[in-house]
Amino acid sequence: MTHAPPPPLSPPSAVRLRLSAQSAQGHMPRHIDGAWWPRSTDLTSELPQLLGGLAPVWGHVSSVLVDEAAWAPFPGRLLVADQVVRLRRTTRQHAPSTICLLAPGRGRWDLLVVPPATTEAEAGWVMDTIDIAVKDSLGSGSAVR
Repeated sequence: MTHAPPPPLSPPSAVRLRLSAQSAQGHMPRHIDGAWWPRSTDLTSELPQLLGGLAPVWGHVSSVLVDEAAWAPFPGRLLVADQVVRLRRTTRQHAPSTICLLAPGRGRWDLLVVPPATTEAEAGWVMDTIDIAVKDSLGSGSAVR
């Protein structure tokens, strides 16, 4: 098991994440819950920042499913904030890449992964588009962070 360093607290390292709120009129299923723009393909350094940027209501994310081809080699488990997170790989070819976060008893969240090399303008457009698409499919929603 690999130990992840605690995420830095300085503003430049803030997680680049856009989440959409669940519809106030019910829980309708959707395919993508938001977008995440990591700074590198090193999952062992990026994942602790992502998990640290989530609201406490998400609970403990115990398992993460990622597209193996999109990331540098990574271990099967990672210790993040004194909790073990299982890292599961998929070799399915998706276009675009996603990451699935699982928190027992809390839920599942699927995030579009914006490639690290994406320009700020393109990443902003993708993240805004994700939020608009979710709003349109649910009838309401809002971006968080």
